[in-house]
Amino acid sequence: MAKSDKAKLSNAYAVGYGEPPVHSRFQRGNSGNPKGRPKGTLNVATTLFRTLREIVVINENGRRKEITKLEAAVKQLVNKAASGDLRALNQLFGITRSAEQSVAEKIVPNEVLNELDEKVMLKILKRYEKDAKEGGNCEKSIG
Repeated sequence: MAKSDKAKLSNAYAVGYGEPPVHSRFQRGNSGNPKGRPKGTLNVATTLFRTLREIVVINENGRRKEITKLEAAVKQLVNKAASGDLRALNQLFGITRSAEQSVAEKIVPNEVLNELDEKVMLKILKRYEKDAKEGGNCEKSIG
């Protein structure tokens, strides 16, 4: 091969791995995956919570009432447990125990913060009382 032939080949576009032919490349402005991932694809937890929030109509004491599916399921569980179904009673106790624990966990941090806040406020008040007894100016002791 002559030098001019080699120069022409080196300037030409090389086709191979990671370098497709020019005519089969994605056109500018067009995606390689035009449909892409469907929007709103849900996982199991999202689907479950959405389904539990759906409204159903029930008859209670001769009246029609609209409640969520979760409320209906809990009502049925409580009614079965009250009628003596031991499996339902066991499930109800488990649900009640976990609900009480989650409520207790939410309350505890607030009480701890309140105790800490109270201690800080008492220390600040003691400092102000000390400064007042000494006849000093409170602003001087802070700055």
